[in-house]
Amino acid sequence: MTETDRRGALRTGAGLAVAGALTAGCSSFGAAPADQAAPAARYPAAKTPRAAPAPRRFPGLPDQIAHSPRGRPQVALTFHGQGDPATARSLLTIAEQADAKITVLAVGSWLDEHPELARRILDGGHDLGNHTHHHRTINALPEAEAHAEITGCAERLRRLTSSIGTWFRPSRAATATPLVARLARRAGYPHVLSYDVDSLDFTSPGAQAVTRKITSEVRPGSVVSLHFGYADTVAALPAVLEELDRRDLRAVTTTELLT
Repeated sequence: MTETDRRGALRTGAGLAVAGALTAGCSSFGAAPADQAAPAARYPAAKTPRAAPAPRRFPGLPDQIAHSPRGRPQVALTFHGQGDPATARSLLTIAEQADAKITVLAVGSWLDEHPELARRILDGGHDLGNHTHHHRTINALPEAEAHAEITGCAERLRRLTSSIGTWFRPSRAATATPLVARLARRAGYPHVLSYDVDSLDFTSPGAQAVTRKITSEVRPGSVVSLHFGYADTVAALPAVLEELDRRDLRAVTTTELLT
């Protein structure tokens, strides 16, 4: 896709998806009209789905990764995966219309309710990872419960994709305690994925505030924290992607960012 094509998609093609999420109003997890979701026919389930990528170790990088040291003009937009599936589909559609790739850290109980979204994310060329099973404050849990939160989501991912996902991010925390990081390694995740830019979209500050927060802090190699399920995020994403494009920063999966 050429630069002109990308910008055209951002300015016009994303409008339908944004309108769908905003019709529901600004409350968290408001339902968007069904016709705004990415049509199932565009992303049919494979008859024999290939196994999703597995976690991998990146030598030289810390156990907890907040950004890339590679110095390339790339950023990773990472989304906590839960909430209204129509809003999730709108965000995926906007990203894809702009030739952008994202990383989704899915909540296991959300995947139980919407199992088709695991393959939808992967079929769009995005990363899919683990954000615990019930989205509890994992750093405050006893060891057995924290372990169950990590492995519970990993098992859902394995059942749906034949992989535990590429990344683990702790729930309700930017970084993991040493215990949670150790439990994540035991479950098969060499790194904990943190971030260096927090959009604060979950506070519903308005689309302009979300855009301003990201674009004022993002830099080459940044990992940005965002969320599915919020209309402000849907409304902000086209402007965020257009500003990244203006700065010649590509939105890529976290795996590509660190490779």
